[in-house]
Parts: sequence; structure tokens; C-alpha cells
Amino acid sequence: MNPKAFKYFKNGFTFSPHEKKKQSPFEHLFDIFQELIVFTSGDVDETLNWMDELDREYKLYSDEYSKEDFIEDLKKKGFLNDDPKKNKGKGLQITSKTEQLIRQRSLNQIFGSLKKSGQGNHKTKHSGRGDDYTGDLKNYVFGDSLDQISMTESIKNAQVNHGAGDFVLTEQDLVVNDTHFNAQMSTVLMIDISHSMILYGEDRITPAKKVAMALAELIRTRYPKDTLDILVFGNDAWPIQLKDLPYLQVGPYHTNTVAGMSLALDILRRKKQTNKQIFMITDGKPSCIKLPSGEYYKNSNGLDEFITGKCLNMAKQARKLQIPITTFMIAQDPYLRQFVQEFTAANQGKAFYTGLKGLGEMIFEDYETNRKKNIKR
Repeated sequence: MNPKAFKYFKNGFTFSPHEKKKQSPFEHLFDIFQELIVFTSGDVDETLNWMDELDREYKLYSDEYSKEDFIEDLKKKGFLNDDPKKNKGKGLQITSKTEQLIRQRSLNQIFGSLKKSGQGNHKTKHSGRGDDYTGDLKNYVFGDSLDQISMTESIKNAQVNHGAGDFVLTEQDLVVNDTHFNAQMSTVLMIDISHSMILYGEDRITPAKKVAMALAELIRTRYPKDTLDILVFGNDAWPIQLKDLPYLQVGPYHTNTVAGMSLALDILRRKKQTNKQIFMITDGKPSCIKLPSGEYYKNSNGLDEFITGKCLNMAKQARKLQIPITTFMIAQDPYLRQFVQEFTAANQGKAFYTGLKGLGEMIFEDYETNRKKNIKR
């Protein structure tokens, strides 16, 4: 158990008798369990060990409701699975039901004021084929949906244009209800899993995972016509599934930003949506690229011009494809800020220099802003 990470968790979570009175014993423990399972990357045994540590200090369990009772309830309610066949002999594992609850919890923590709404909720000031009426009328043009024709107003036009005698209705008489164009967005979220994300005892990967889970749940529930792809990058880059997020761990990696950008652009090129964007969460400078020979060129000392030059070229390439990049730099080092400024200028994207606390809110705000910006193109 990492003592520094455990201290970080305790500082970020509130323990009080008042909270226990408002919740049942199971609900209170399950809140803590869900929080811890993200810190431990889905390791149930380690999570329960951490809860034992907390129990020594905060008396989580009681004679009336023991640790064994809690584990048994987790199984009965479908949050834990101990079937050896399904778990491949790995012992207790969280279920897909738990994974979804963790995503929903992350959404509530980061975007708590948002509510679920219907499909295609990204409004623009531009009109076109869509789902929501603007209240205005416009002349019918070929391609407009027939179910948007306002028959009452069209008949009125016909009577004015042709008189009240023999009724004639022509294409020129037709008017349709104008609608908002509900555009779609394709987003790629890049997560840095290099070793620096847990360097010096500061846990940066857990908040990054929470943001990714919250953003995924937000898109799934609020903007179901949009797409979100998630990839991680260290020495290399590879896509991950939504279900993999709780289990994401930092590796002994350098930071190959070029590989992450290359994969993100490959993913977006295959998307049919006009509007595309990249979010990149990172805390360190680019320090690695893969050479044509297959070997890795690595340099952790300062900013390597060879590596950063390749990164700037990728930013320019994304700009040519009209794909903005929003970088969330979890660091304050002046020389890193300088590189991010150059990277952002090359792409004409955006950059935020942020601590961990406000990361989710800023990503959501920029998700909305980028989306509207792209639609205007």
C-alpha cells in the first residue's frame, strides 16, 4: 500500500459520524468502496485492505454490520463476483454493474449540476435539418423533410397566391418549420500514463481516470449521438475500452506524445462526423519517440528539440485537418508551459494549466466551447 497515496485519499474524502447517520451502513461503506476502487485500479483485495486501515482510525465497521456483512451484501446486490470461472481464478472482482456506477459517480462528482436530456442537445445558432423547431418558418427547398411542412401556412400561401377559387397548391407555396441543426461531435481523449503521473507520491492518474469516466458517461447520457474514443500513451499509444478505465495504471513509461497524437488522428480520420476534437491530459513533457527502425529515442532531460519538433509537426497536421487540440497540463513548470504554448500555437487550439481539482469542470466547459466553434466552420 502506498502511504502517500493513502494519505491523499483520506485528505480528499470526508469521514464523519453525521454522514453515517444519513446513510445506511451499507450505503456509507459502498461510497468509500467506490472511491477507493478507482485509486486501486479495480483491485478489490487492496480496496478492502485500505478499508481495514480506515476502520482502525474511523471505525467503519461495527458489531451490527461487519466487514463480512458488507462483502456479502456486495455479492448479493451484484457489485462483486467471486465465480472462479468468470474471474479466471483471480478472486473477488467488480462487475459491469459496479463499473457503470463508478462512471455515474464520477459524472456526479465532476458535473454534478448537469441533468440527463434528450438526444442531440448541442444547439447552435445555425438552422438546418434537425429535431427541434426554432419557431420560425422558411420556404421549402428540395431536400427538406416532408414532415416539417407547415400545412396550415402553406394552404394560406396558396390562397393568397392563387385566389380562393379552384384550390391550387404548388411547391412555391410550401413553407416548412425551421429547426435547429443538432450537430454531432467526435472526441478523442488522450491520457498520459507515464511514470511521472505518480511521481513524488502525488496521484495524478486517479483524477485523470475520473475525468475520463465522467466525460464518457456525460456523452453516453446527454449527447448519445456523439462519439468518444479513449487512448493512453506512454512509450507507445493504444486505445482502451470504457470498461477498462477503472483498472488503468501508470507504467514505467516515458511520454510519447507523438504516438498518442498519431493514433488520435487515425481514429478521427475514420469518423463520419464533421466536428472533431482532441483532449490531452498530461503532466509531463514529451520525452520519447519511436524511430523508423523500431527503436525508441528517449530523453528525460529538459526539452529535446528533436522530440518536441515532431510534436509540433503533429499539432500542425491536426490543424490542417481542422481538429483542435485542447491540452490540460497538470504542471506549472515554466519550461513545460513554454512548450505547451508553442504546441497550442501550432495547432491554434487551447491549453489549460491546471491543478487536479478543477480538471473536470474545465474539460466539460471546453467540450461545449470547442463543439460550437467547430460547428461554425
